[in-house]
Amino acid sequence: MTEIHYWSIRELSENMRSGRISPVEIVRTILDRIERIDCQLNAYIGLMGEQALARARIAEAEQRSGLWRGPLHGVPLAAKDLFFTKDAVTSAGMSIHSEFVPAFNATVIERLYDQGAIILGKLNLTEGAYTNYNKHYPTPVNPWNPEYWAGTSSSGSGVATAAGLTFGALSTDTGGSIRFPSACNNVTGIKPTWGRISRHGMFTLSHSLDHVGPFARSAEDAAVLLSAIAGRDERDPTSSVSPVPDYLEATKRGVRGLRIGLDEAFVRNGTHCEVADAVDAARRILESRGARIVPVQFPSPYQALRGWFHICASECARVHEVTYPSRASEYQAGLAGLIEHGRTVPGEVVASAWVDRLEFRGALDQAFEGVDLMLMPTMTAPPPTLPELEAFGADDDVLLQMIRYTAPFDLAGNPTIALPSGFSSNGLPLSLQLVGKQFGEDVLCAVGHAFQQATDWHLRRPFN
Repeated sequence: MTEIHYWSIRELSENMRSGRISPVEIVRTILDRIERIDCQLNAYIGLMGEQALARARIAEAEQRSGLWRGPLHGVPLAAKDLFFTKDAVTSAGMSIHSEFVPAFNATVIERLYDQGAIILGKLNLTEGAYTNYNKHYPTPVNPWNPEYWAGTSSSGSGVATAAGLTFGALSTDTGGSIRFPSACNNVTGIKPTWGRISRHGMFTLSHSLDHVGPFARSAEDAAVLLSAIAGRDERDPTSSVSPVPDYLEATKRGVRGLRIGLDEAFVRNGTHCEVADAVDAARRILESRGARIVPVQFPSPYQALRGWFHICASECARVHEVTYPSRASEYQAGLAGLIEHGRTVPGEVVASAWVDRLEFRGALDQAFEGVDLMLMPTMTAPPPTLPELEAFGADDDVLLQMIRYTAPFDLAGNPTIALPSGFSSNGLPLSLQLVGKQFGEDVLCAVGHAFQQATDWHLRRPFN
């Protein structure tokens, strides 16, 4: 029998609704597990135990009275520590903000609360959601093997979800920050269309690149979370007015008749053979379920990817102008270097990067003509060791290869879902990625769930 901490959201919801388990019982169970295990994993940067138990008591009373708010009612979740919480510190992984308690909750936090969800605490991340950790906070540890990368920047989110320290997590993705930790920790992550989810009430890395999305242990659970937080928010004028489908209902559609684009050269060239082979195995599974694989030519992303750094840096410099350079000594080298570049990069360079970005998006739209979604890896290789990762940072070409399956869709804004797709020869998770048309998250949920109905990779756990 599956341990409670690894139940799906659906299993947990059904058991609470039937009265077999209470919200207070489940919150205490997970808080106890965090206390026992997280000292080894460092997934949480701060717990909200008292607040979580108070909300669990409210949820329990509501359920006993016959009030049912939906599938997240009483479900313990967690949030990357850059979403504002008015009853707990929001640090963004920065020592500068180590005592900052916002005056209001982020829109996405409020939407989860409205659904009766319970926030257990704030999850660890790199400083300012960029690449390196602040020395004042411990580094999250990959639960599959501590010698390997846990993914960034939402590392705590991936670790906590994989290790049964939450039933799902709220996070962000600017260049791959949902998908890298999903891949490294064997969980499912959705990076929605830009504007699909409100960014009101969160620390920003890059306004035009940041995407808010969920982590979960399955496409079905991720669909539940996405439905709860998606939609227009008047407090975020960049949020879309596009109607929000029922993503959970979409998981029931299956894949029959869908056209899935595949560029075999883009998947194979420069990609580790085990990763590419896992994509090929997924292709065969989806074909067996009734999907049609259509050859496509994926537009070269490299010119646009070189511009990603200029756009991110210039926008980040604007975000931090209140505290940088006035408090530059309190920044770590990685984030400080990004901001310094943003303060000095010529305007014509940023403008050129934007032109390349728009041209890539147009070329990607053309590539989608005749297909409903695309199939490709999430990462070019299995998770690297920590020394290997450090070596990657010194080579720009290696970095470009590393982000070639993630950052293009932050630049273009297309939605993606990262799914467990197997394990490498040394026991590390592998991951594939489905990429949709703008606001095509419902299709991704449908295909992701169908793939997971035919495989059990997402059911593998790092330990009990």
